[in-house]
Amino acid sequence: MNRLDTDVVIVGGGATGAGVFRDCLLRGLSAVLVERDDLASGTTGRNHGLLHSGARYAVKDTEAAAECIEENRVLKRIARHCVEETGGLFVTLPEDDPGHHEKLLAGCRKAGIPAKEIGVSEALRLEPNLNGGIRAAIRVPDATIDPFRLAAANVMDAVSRGGKCLTRAEVTEVILDGSRAAGVRVWDKRGGDIMEIRAKVTVNATGVHGQHLCDMAGIVLPMVPSKGSMVIIDYRVGNVVINRCRPPADGDIIVPGDTVSLIGTTSRTIPYEAIDDLTVDDDEIEVLLADGEKLIPNVSRTRVLRAYCGVRPLVGAGGPREGREISRGIVLIDHGERDGLAGFVTITGGKLTTYRLMAEYATDLVASKLRVSTPCETHRLPLPGSEEKLPEKKIVKSFSGVSRSVVGATHFRHGGNVRRILSEDPDSYGLVCECEMVTTGEVDYAVKNQLVTDLVDLRRRTRLGMGPCQGALCAYRAAGILAGTAGASGGDAETMLRDFLEERWKGVKPVLWGDALREMEFSHWIYAGLLGLDQKDPEGDEDEIVYDYVRLFEPDD
Repeated sequence: MNRLDTDVVIVGGGATGAGVFRDCLLRGLSAVLVERDDLASGTTGRNHGLLHSGARYAVKDTEAAAECIEENRVLKRIARHCVEETGGLFVTLPEDDPGHHEKLLAGCRKAGIPAKEIGVSEALRLEPNLNGGIRAAIRVPDATIDPFRLAAANVMDAVSRGGKCLTRAEVTEVILDGSRAAGVRVWDKRGGDIMEIRAKVTVNATGVHGQHLCDMAGIVLPMVPSKGSMVIIDYRVGNVVINRCRPPADGDIIVPGDTVSLIGTTSRTIPYEAIDDLTVDDDEIEVLLADGEKLIPNVSRTRVLRAYCGVRPLVGAGGPREGREISRGIVLIDHGERDGLAGFVTITGGKLTTYRLMAEYATDLVASKLRVSTPCETHRLPLPGSEEKLPEKKIVKSFSGVSRSVVGATHFRHGGNVRRILSEDPDSYGLVCECEMVTTGEVDYAVKNQLVTDLVDLRRRTRLGMGPCQGALCAYRAAGILAGTAGASGGDAETMLRDFLEERWKGVKPVLWGDALREMEFSHWIYAGLLGLDQKDPEGDEDEIVYDYVRLFEPDD
């Protein structure tokens, strides 16, 4: 059995686990991050991408609101290449309680959130597509943030400092040494090997799966899974985050994200056994579109790209509360103190906006156990790509022979790393994904520097396949590139393509009507009718035939 020895092993490759990983390395600790799938493949990558101002929580939870506005400011400094400063509005519709408007303003003042009451005409100027019948509006410093880029940037920084990250590595056992957790055993899903990772401290950063990991350690952590569903519209129906000014409810936010818009979010308590088998229900889609329509008229008649859902990691305590009644606050548990299991720590709850603060709290506890006094620096040190604020005009001028839109999109996603991606080699400028302006250079960079092993990983690092065509016109091109860049065989390329299309299908299936149905028919024609991916090679030489198909449609052709 292979064995690794380290100071800290972190289980869970979402934003929080990635943040703990980076914080540990910055404090001089050795650390290994273990993720059973890909980075940000769980709840981190299944939210609405909102960088909270805290106003959403200002009426009922001043502490959470204050945490959000502080981390909002921090992330705009250290992760600027992951953030789009859209701003946000809270608007009151005719049927909403006008008293909530004043409660929100008062709560924001108490939490230190710079909320400003503005006139209806100014709100409509900021967002022309907004419902013209709104009664009042409040402007807040909401923003959007890309969770995939955020998690990857934290992990890549930690790896550059000597950390080790294992993806597709599933924990099968928490190693116990008497009353102490001594690490974990993991199964390498790709190679089939079992590895033993011995650590002085084990950090449970698995979100809603924390209950399962605690079960392995022989301790109890009751989670109350709350499913949140969202739908994606195929273009940006607005340029600012639009919140409905009322107590939190389904369908009360529209978030612009890159080239699309998102309507969210429902809240339904589900059985713990269902957390890995999530589905979006028809009535959830209906309520999201109906309530989205009230914020932006006609939005329900636009083309819906897909629907998806995630599970909020809510810790059950203090009685049979459900969903929105349970606090979204940060939960840090020292299981040595609570359960008599030394060397085991759980960090859960919270929000994507507060991931860094959660990581700081957890690493403070880990450092104290290991007698390390180095202070946290993650609030001060920028993530790779955000070291300097580069004006887009200056960046565009520094490249010749490539369109402004390509440079701008690459710079938007990768910040200062744009110079490593769009090299002087003209081959790096070739477009693989027209919807998101992903180039061959960006694909090559992701494969070599961001732990990309297949097309699904590549989607999370670059947004390839996340635009209006949902991968119909770029997946086969990317598979062809990976067959060369990542050393994949023709059979590997076919498997990647099938897995990618299956993953896209899960989100498209619930919204198959109108334009979405026509788009799916077009995709089926390409992949089944033209590339023959629904057929087997009669002579058994499937790898060679698939490779020829993939190579035929590489970008240069």
